[in-house]
Amino acid sequence: MCGIVGYIGDRDAAPLLLKGLKRLEYRGYDSAGIALMKGSLLVMKQKGSVSGLECAVDAIGSDIQGSTAGIGHTRWATHGEPSDNNAHPHLNTAGDIALIHNGIVENFTVLKQELLSAGYAFRSDTDSEVLVQLIDSIWKRNPSLDLEGAVRHTLRHVEGAYGICVISSREPDKIVVARKGSPLVIGIGNGEFFIASDAAPIVEYTKKVVYLSDGELAVITRDGYSVKNIENIEQEKIVTELDFSLEKIEKGGFEHFMLKEIFEQPAVMQDVMRGRVRLAEGRVYLGGIEDYLDRLKQARRILICACGTSWHAGLIGEYLIEEFARIPVEVDYASEFRYRNPIVGVDDVVILISQSGETADTLAALRTAKEKGALVMGICNVVGSTIARETLCGMYTHAGPEVGVASTKAFTAQVIVLYMLALALSKGRTISSDEAALNLRELSRLPEKATRILDLDEQIKGIAERFKDARNFLYLGRGYNFPVALEGALKLKEISYIHAEGYPAAEMKHGPIALIDEDMPVIFIATRDSTYSKILSNIEEVRSRKGRVIAIASEGDQEIGHLAEHVIYIPQASGPITPLLTVIPLQLLAYHIATLRGCNVDRPRNLAKSVTVE
Repeated sequence: MCGIVGYIGDRDAAPLLLKGLKRLEYRGYDSAGIALMKGSLLVMKQKGSVSGLECAVDAIGSDIQGSTAGIGHTRWATHGEPSDNNAHPHLNTAGDIALIHNGIVENFTVLKQELLSAGYAFRSDTDSEVLVQLIDSIWKRNPSLDLEGAVRHTLRHVEGAYGICVISSREPDKIVVARKGSPLVIGIGNGEFFIASDAAPIVEYTKKVVYLSDGELAVITRDGYSVKNIENIEQEKIVTELDFSLEKIEKGGFEHFMLKEIFEQPAVMQDVMRGRVRLAEGRVYLGGIEDYLDRLKQARRILICACGTSWHAGLIGEYLIEEFARIPVEVDYASEFRYRNPIVGVDDVVILISQSGETADTLAALRTAKEKGALVMGICNVVGSTIARETLCGMYTHAGPEVGVASTKAFTAQVIVLYMLALALSKGRTISSDEAALNLRELSRLPEKATRILDLDEQIKGIAERFKDARNFLYLGRGYNFPVALEGALKLKEISYIHAEGYPAAEMKHGPIALIDEDMPVIFIATRDSTYSKILSNIEEVRSRKGRVIAIASEGDQEIGHLAEHVIYIPQASGPITPLLTVIPLQLLAYHIATLRGCNVDRPRNLAKSVTVE
């Protein structure tokens, strides 16, 4: 969840580290710091923004120039409140070892007590400081070890998740990094190397990267790098070429990344389908699963595991696969999956969905499913991510880097991938060739329809101005649009801090109707489908209690204009397609309400982009 950067080469390290930390701000954080190697270790860290840290570094001036190796960190608090002392990097007592850490040390209490008994004093309340003090302790007790060996021996005592970078003035031309459950990537330059928790800080300087796997440790110098496992066995690594450019992680003239990513959705829709939707052949081609398609079709059932927005995409996937392919589907929160001792076997398929491919709970679900013999399949956005490497087969969403913490285009891409999967599973089994071709043609028209919805941005902003001060929202939908109601409510909660709930519209009478009064905005997803008449009845129930009705409706629907206070019309589409259209106005509404309330939509409080701790 936190951000890691590191550099060793021949350039001044401080500007590179600070720029890298800014590239990682989207992940969410509450403090920041850097450690530079300049004879001795120079550490600057503080609660607050990277910009604040940058000002503090600038105030030091020439004292930091000439340092060509260092590490930097943005922290998202787990153990200990946000504070200067709890910020990373952490130093050992002597001040000659510095460490940054993502993850959670689960046995830190026991380790800390042992270190306290040995005379170590602690400056912070974090679990991370235990690691640097333990490295120091082991190194002192085993003087024949080098920094790499001290780190390796330390990690054998650690339970939990970690991505760490360690430097020491005892070995000033070296950075040691290791990962278990928290991602790390090494960028390979010309006589220089970059380290980061994801590729965003690296792509400006090089596109050649190596992804560390769990249980691996790397030693990086100006002359090269080596990767070993925790047992000290050399590992061969594949150098990967990054598939995105610096421009993809810039705002491109938009005020916020979130707005840019909402408006990128028509292009993303095309990218997700490119080479996969083959209209002339009337089929989809999914290269990442073609070798396993027969086994997928023969599955006793499919389980989808995900978290947050990806879970909502999974719910839509359940509707799609069951309708098209007639295979039973269950959708689980990944965070609950392994703890309920699920009944999973070799006849089951488990699909893991994650934007980052590094979500800790989803990775835990993946490993549980593999242990039980299921076929595991991944849907993720990041090439080389852990889910991409550890699943047997899968598909990339090709959404491009998503910087805004509140997911938008990644959700759209996930749903399209699930739509294509459902069609692939149905081919030759449950729907005719004509039906498949019809669905593919409608899918191919999505980008144009999405663009027409984006043209309604000013109208949606006007609605946002009317309701920005509401304290509660209710989102209601049925069928395919029930998960969209959940997603719309989540977007509003995440970035505007307004309480919002999504419900199946028919469930309103079983509780939420008690909340409705003249101050309650109720958003209905009321497109023309098989449940349309039922939705109209639900709207009447809200109106009779003076609720404020906002409707997402199909173009040409005049009836709903007499019932709703505000109507946002979207292009006509079949039921399975509508979630990909109805979600866009809800994304825009949440965005405009949040910005009108003065919220930071790209970095909402307490949230992180990639949740790499359980």
